[in-house]
Amino acid sequence: MSAPLKITVAEPSVIIRSGIIAVLEHSEKFRAEVYEVGDMEQLKAALNWQQPDVLMINPASLGSFSLPQLKREAGNPEMKCVAVQLAFLDQGTLKSYDETISIYDDAETIANKLFKLTKEPDCDRRHESLSGREKEVIACVVQGMTNKQIADKLFISTHTVITHRRNIASKLGIHSPAGLTIYAIVNKLVELDDIRESVVEPEN
Repeated sequence: MSAPLKITVAEPSVIIRSGIIAVLEHSEKFRAEVYEVGDMEQLKAALNWQQPDVLMINPASLGSFSLPQLKREAGNPEMKCVAVQLAFLDQGTLKSYDETISIYDDAETIANKLFKLTKEPDCDRRHESLSGREKEVIACVVQGMTNKQIADKLFISTHTVITHRRNIASKLGIHSPAGLTIYAIVNKLVELDDIRESVVEPEN
Protein backbone atom coordinates (compact mmCIF):
# COMPACT_ATOMS: atom_id res chain seq x y z
CA MET A 1 0.00 0.00 0.00
CA SER A 2 1.39 3.39 -0.95
CA ALA A 3 2.20 5.98 1.68
CA PRO A 4 -0.54 8.49 2.47
CA LEU A 5 -0.42 11.93 0.89
CA LYS A 6 0.56 14.43 3.57
CA ILE A 7 -1.54 17.58 3.22
CA THR A 8 -1.58 20.69 5.39
CA VAL A 9 -4.71 22.83 5.24
CA ALA A 10 -3.86 26.35 6.41
CA GLU A 11 -7.01 28.43 6.82
CA PRO A 12 -8.15 30.71 9.70
CA SER A 13 -11.84 29.93 9.17
CA VAL A 14 -12.72 26.75 11.05
CA ILE A 15 -15.79 26.19 8.85
CA ILE A 16 -13.86 26.34 5.58
CA ARG A 17 -10.92 24.41 7.03
CA SER A 18 -13.15 21.63 8.34
CA GLY A 19 -15.00 21.37 5.03
CA ILE A 20 -11.76 20.94 3.06
CA ILE A 21 -10.46 18.36 5.53
CA ALA A 22 -13.70 16.37 5.29
CA VAL A 23 -13.39 16.25 1.49
CA LEU A 24 -9.75 15.12 1.68
CA GLU A 25 -10.35 12.42 4.26
CA HIS A 26 -13.20 10.87 2.26
CA SER A 27 -11.43 10.88 -1.10
CA GLU A 28 -11.26 7.58 -2.97
CA LYS A 29 -8.41 8.86 -5.17
CA PHE A 30 -5.76 8.76 -2.45
CA ARG A 31 -5.17 8.21 1.25
CA ALA A 32 -4.60 11.52 2.99
CA GLU A 33 -2.80 12.32 6.21
CA VAL A 34 -4.20 15.75 6.92
CA TYR A 35 -2.79 18.44 9.19
CA GLU A 36 -4.49 21.73 9.91
CA VAL A 37 -3.20 25.18 10.75
CA GLY A 38 -5.64 27.79 11.98
CA ASP A 39 -3.13 30.30 13.32
CA MET A 40 -1.22 31.78 10.39
CA GLU A 41 1.43 33.11 12.77
CA GLN A 42 2.39 29.48 13.42
CA LEU A 43 2.38 28.43 9.77
CA LYS A 44 6.14 28.35 9.20
CA ALA A 45 6.81 26.39 12.40
CA ALA A 46 3.96 23.97 11.63
CA LEU A 47 5.23 23.26 8.13
CA ASN A 48 8.72 22.72 9.49
CA TRP A 49 7.65 19.69 11.54
CA GLN A 50 4.76 18.48 9.38
CA GLN A 51 6.80 18.45 6.13
CA PRO A 52 3.66 18.00 3.98
CA ASP A 53 3.61 17.00 0.34
CA VAL A 54 0.94 19.63 -0.30
CA LEU A 55 0.03 22.94 1.33
CA MET A 56 -3.51 24.18 0.71
CA ILE A 57 -3.87 27.85 1.60
CA ASN A 58 -5.86 30.96 0.77
CA PRO A 59 -3.32 33.32 -0.87
CA ALA A 60 -4.72 36.19 1.18
CA SER A 61 -3.61 34.37 4.35
CA LEU A 62 0.06 34.44 3.39
CA GLY A 63 0.39 38.06 4.42
CA SER A 64 3.90 39.34 3.70
CA PHE A 65 5.26 35.85 2.98
CA SER A 66 5.97 34.74 -0.58
CA LEU A 67 5.67 31.06 -1.46
CA PRO A 68 9.39 30.60 -2.22
CA GLN A 69 10.26 32.29 1.08
CA LEU A 70 7.76 30.13 2.96
CA LYS A 71 9.14 26.92 1.40
CA ARG A 72 12.70 27.97 2.12
CA GLU A 73 12.16 28.99 5.73
CA ALA A 74 10.04 25.91 6.41
CA GLY A 75 12.83 23.74 5.01
CA ASN A 76 10.45 22.10 2.52
CA PRO A 77 11.37 23.25 -1.02
CA GLU A 78 9.61 20.33 -2.75
CA MET A 79 6.20 21.10 -1.21
CA LYS A 80 3.36 21.62 -3.72
CA CYS A 81 1.22 24.69 -3.06
CA VAL A 82 -2.49 24.82 -3.84
CA ALA A 83 -4.37 28.12 -3.74
CA VAL A 84 -7.77 27.89 -2.06
CA GLN A 85 -9.75 30.54 -3.92
CA LEU A 86 -12.46 32.08 -1.76
CA ALA A 87 -12.93 35.21 -3.87
CA PHE A 88 -11.72 36.67 -7.16
CA LEU A 89 -7.93 36.73 -7.46
CA ASP A 90 -5.88 38.07 -10.34
CA GLN A 91 -3.88 35.56 -12.37
CA GLY A 92 -0.60 37.15 -11.30
CA THR A 93 -1.29 36.10 -7.71
CA LEU A 94 -2.17 32.54 -8.71
CA LYS A 95 0.77 32.08 -11.10
CA SER A 96 3.17 30.98 -8.36
CA TYR A 97 0.82 28.19 -7.19
CA ASP A 98 0.97 24.64 -8.53
CA GLU A 99 -2.83 24.34 -8.61
CA THR A 100 -5.95 26.28 -7.68
CA ILE A 101 -9.20 25.04 -6.18
CA SER A 102 -12.34 27.04 -5.60
CA ILE A 103 -14.70 26.69 -2.66
CA TYR A 104 -17.32 26.03 -5.32
CA ASP A 105 -15.48 22.97 -6.68
CA ASP A 106 -17.17 19.67 -5.89
CA ALA A 107 -15.39 16.90 -3.96
CA GLU A 108 -14.51 14.93 -7.09
CA THR A 109 -12.96 17.94 -8.81
CA ILE A 110 -10.81 18.74 -5.77
CA ALA A 111 -9.68 15.12 -5.46
CA ASN A 112 -8.83 14.92 -9.17
CA LYS A 113 -6.79 18.13 -9.07
CA LEU A 114 -4.75 16.94 -6.09
CA PHE A 115 -4.31 13.47 -7.57
CA LYS A 116 -2.98 14.85 -10.86
CA LEU A 117 -0.76 17.33 -9.05
CA THR A 118 0.94 14.69 -6.93
CA LYS A 119 0.85 11.73 -9.33
CA GLU A 120 4.41 12.08 -10.54
CA PRO A 121 6.29 9.00 -11.71
CA ASP A 122 9.13 8.02 -9.42
CA CYS A 123 11.55 8.03 -12.34
CA ASP A 124 10.84 11.72 -12.97
CA ARG A 125 11.61 12.64 -9.39
CA ARG A 126 14.75 10.56 -9.46
CA HIS A 127 15.75 12.14 -12.76
CA GLU A 128 15.51 15.62 -11.23
CA SER A 129 17.84 14.55 -8.41
CA LEU A 130 20.68 13.75 -10.83
CA SER A 131 23.37 16.33 -11.49
CA GLY A 132 24.33 17.28 -15.02
CA ARG A 133 27.61 15.39 -14.68
CA GLU A 134 25.82 12.25 -13.48
CA LYS A 135 23.58 12.36 -16.56
CA GLU A 136 26.67 12.59 -18.74
CA VAL A 137 28.17 9.58 -16.99
CA ILE A 138 24.98 7.57 -17.54
CA ALA A 139 25.05 8.40 -21.26
CA CYS A 140 28.64 7.19 -21.48
CA VAL A 141 27.97 4.00 -19.51
CA VAL A 142 25.05 2.90 -21.68
CA GLN A 143 27.17 3.46 -24.78
CA GLY A 144 29.54 0.79 -23.49
CA MET A 145 32.38 3.02 -22.36
CA THR A 146 34.76 1.89 -19.62
CA ASN A 147 35.45 3.98 -16.54
CA LYS A 148 38.79 5.03 -18.05
CA GLN A 149 37.15 6.06 -21.33
CA ILE A 150 34.48 8.05 -19.45
CA ALA A 151 37.18 9.77 -17.37
CA ASP A 152 39.11 10.74 -20.51
CA LYS A 153 36.03 12.03 -22.30
CA LEU A 154 34.76 14.11 -19.37
CA PHE A 155 38.22 15.22 -18.20
CA ILE A 156 37.79 13.78 -14.70
CA SER A 157 39.61 11.06 -12.78
CA THR A 158 38.62 7.40 -12.87
CA HIS A 159 37.97 7.61 -9.11
CA THR A 160 35.48 10.44 -9.73
CA VAL A 161 33.72 8.36 -12.38
CA ILE A 162 33.38 5.47 -9.93
CA THR A 163 32.01 7.86 -7.29
CA HIS A 164 29.46 9.23 -9.79
CA ARG A 165 28.36 5.71 -10.69
CA ARG A 166 27.85 4.82 -7.02
CA ASN A 167 25.79 7.98 -6.51
CA ILE A 168 23.74 7.20 -9.63
CA ALA A 169 22.99 3.68 -8.42
CA SER A 170 22.00 5.03 -5.00
CA LYS A 171 19.71 7.76 -6.38
CA LEU A 172 18.01 5.66 -9.05
CA GLY A 173 18.02 2.28 -7.33
CA ILE A 174 19.27 0.80 -10.61
CA HIS A 175 22.26 -1.52 -10.35
CA SER A 176 22.42 -3.23 -13.74
CA PRO A 177 23.69 -1.81 -17.06
CA ALA A 178 20.52 -3.08 -18.77
CA GLY A 179 18.30 -1.22 -16.31
CA LEU A 180 20.41 1.91 -16.71
CA THR A 181 20.08 1.65 -20.49
CA ILE A 182 16.29 1.53 -20.31
CA TYR A 183 16.30 4.47 -17.90
CA ALA A 184 18.56 6.51 -20.20
CA ILE A 185 16.34 5.88 -23.24
CA VAL A 186 13.08 6.66 -21.43
CA ASN A 187 14.49 9.89 -20.01
CA LYS A 188 16.11 10.88 -23.34
CA LEU A 189 19.68 10.91 -22.06
CA VAL A 190 20.73 9.02 -25.19
CA GLU A 191 19.26 8.26 -28.59
CA LEU A 192 18.51 4.64 -29.42
CA ASP A 193 20.88 4.84 -32.39
CA ASP A 194 23.73 5.79 -30.03
CA ILE A 195 23.55 2.44 -28.26
CA ARG A 196 22.19 0.19 -30.99
CA GLU A 197 25.64 -1.16 -31.78
CA SER A 198 26.94 -1.14 -28.22
CA VAL A 199 27.11 -4.14 -25.96
CA VAL A 200 26.98 -2.98 -22.37
CA GLU A 201 28.83 -5.25 -19.97
CA PRO A 202 29.22 -4.71 -16.20
CA GLU A 203 32.70 -3.71 -15.09
CA ASN A 204 34.65 -5.19 -12.22
